[in-house]
Amino acid sequence: MEIKTWIIWMIFAALMVIGEIFTAGFFLFWFGVGAFAAALAAILGMSPVWQLAIFVVVSGILVAASRKFAKKVSIEQPPGIGADRLKGKIGVVLEEINNLNNTGRVRLEKEEWRAESSSNVTIRANRKVMVVKLEGTHLVVEPIEEEE
Repeated sequence: MEIKTWIIWMIFAALMVIGEIFTAGFFLFWFGVGAFAAALAAILGMSPVWQLAIFVVVSGILVAASRKFAKKVSIEQPPGIGADRLKGKIGVVLEEINNLNNTGRVRLEKEEWRAESSSNVTIRANRKVMVVKLEGTHLVVEPIEEEE
């Protein structure tokens, strides 16, 4: 019993559409559409090379077009939400920050955070620092010039 090429493309298309149901991002669906187009090419008697080319071109165009559309309609996260909420905040060094020794703790509002220096300088305890960014579970900070 011979399995027709178009059936294989249709099974692949169905798997992509089903996979899309279980994933986020509206990405696999376009490969399903490309596989469906390749199945149509197989039904029309085109060679496997043409079928593959149609799959790649159709899927590629749809993925590229949907990314542009998604960027256009997506709302950018406002500043001050998530990890960005800490950027620019002032804290106090509790334990000397020394990147070489992998030490450093900072109190920021009511929380304690592991910290490292953005410029690899050692920052002594009780010094004020400003958060530059959050990397994983630790802050990257820079010292604030203290008034004399």
